[in-house]
Amino acid sequence: MERIDTALLLVRVFFGISLFWHGYNKIRSGMTGTAAWFSSIGMARPRAQARAAAAVEILGGLSFAAGLLTPLAAASLIATMIVAIVTVHWKIGFFIFLPGGGWEYCASIAVLAAAVSLAGPGTYSIDRTLGLLEGPSFGVAGIALGVLAATAHLALTWKRPEGTR
Repeated sequence: MERIDTALLLVRVFFGISLFWHGYNKIRSGMTGTAAWFSSIGMARPRAQARAAAAVEILGGLSFAAGLLTPLAAASLIATMIVAIVTVHWKIGFFIFLPGGGWEYCASIAVLAAAVSLAGPGTYSIDRTLGLLEGPSFGVAGIALGVLAATAHLALTWKRPEGTR
């Protein structure tokens, strides 16, 4: 087992399962509460967006962990973190330890997903086994897709709540 393959496996599994649990928690705690929170941060269609966020986090997280369609899975992590930064964390500041949590942690996850997208999922992945989405152009495309998806989502569905800067 090569060290880089082991490192990619550990990173993919940890961050993929973490994102999965975020999505699962949205369902487990009840979509009503998640939708209400989405409304409070300025989302235009909070019920639909709560369901979509849960689905993206669950499917994207599991796919990232398994190394299945890795650039697309990385795009889901990147998009989710960019939306979280813009809608919640940016106004707080950089550091995660600030009250309300700054954007440091979300940015770290997005950068990690971008790095995995560029590096590829490693030998111990479904992509490698099946020869799916191999090569650096797929990695760059995953990053671009994540940024584009977040930008489109924010432009089409987010309105900064009144009284915030």
